[in-house]
Amino acid sequence: MAKEYKLSPERLKELQDELNYLKTVREKEVAELLKEARSFGDLSENSEYDEAKNEQGKLHSRLAELEDILSNYVIIEEDDDGGEYVRLGSTVTVLDKEFDEELTYKIVGSQEADPMNGAISEDSPFGRALLGKNAGDDVTVDAPGGLVEYTLLKVER
Repeated sequence: MAKEYKLSPERLKELQDELNYLKTVREKEVAELLKEARSFGDLSENSEYDEAKNEQGKLHSRLAELEDILSNYVIIEEDDDGGEYVRLGSTVTVLDKEFDEELTYKIVGSQEADPMNGAISEDSPFGRALLGKNAGDDVTVDAPGGLVEYTLLKVER
């Protein structure tokens, strides 16, 4: 069974655009780099050729990754069932009890995670601990550095 990737409609469009760019523009650029590097002669001592082959490998790796994601994705539904609990797509405000600091995060699928910009994966320890919780609940996260305690202050869709 292939892994399902949970994507927002915006992220799906970004990945489709990236795949299109890689197939239409970047593939031609890399092919041109290879052609140019071959023209320098002996391939066994040709660093330009080695670099172009590395670039080609990275390109094909990313293409395979994108094609896998785009053939196994599920769109995150923005349905509003009236519940104010944490689910994929929720924006949460939590109080870090240790530092008495309010933090705001959006719960997203793993392909959209960007912790430095407040997008937390539902697959992360923090994301898993928050799923299904309501405002006012205390949440304990089993983080690599030990248990961290939060109070869930607000849940928004």
